[in-house]
Amino acid sequence: MPELTRRRALGTAAALAAGAGAAQILAAPSASASPNGLTDSGRSMAEHHHGSPEAFDEVFQGRRIEGRPVTGGGHHHGAGYAVFIDGAELHVMSNADGSWISVVSHYAPVATPRAAARAAVVELQGAPLVPLAVN
Repeated sequence: MPELTRRRALGTAAALAAGAGAAQILAAPSASASPNGLTDSGRSMAEHHHGSPEAFDEVFQGRRIEGRPVTGGGHHHGAGYAVFIDGAELHVMSNADGSWISVVSHYAPVATPRAAARAAVVELQGAPLVPLAVN
């Protein structure tokens, strides 16, 4: 019998977690809305019906936050989504499960790019957003 190593234990744990996640996704009913405006897959109702998050432009805690779908350019090849705080771009990314993260709140996934922008404003605590230089 092979010796149990940390690598094997972590690999087994990852495989079990992936299997449990896949089983949960397959067992979930399709696109019924929950009280928080998310579908069972974690996507917002607007995203579910239109295929991408809706554009937004609002003032949140005294900061102007904007978000809109974009095509081409930047380091994304093809369609993407751009979020701005006071005109400076906040790099956001969509996860495979439909949640969103930003460079400011990378370890706290949220349901929409708007929520990512709001979380970044809260985290910045009034500090200016410094654009991320991406090669």
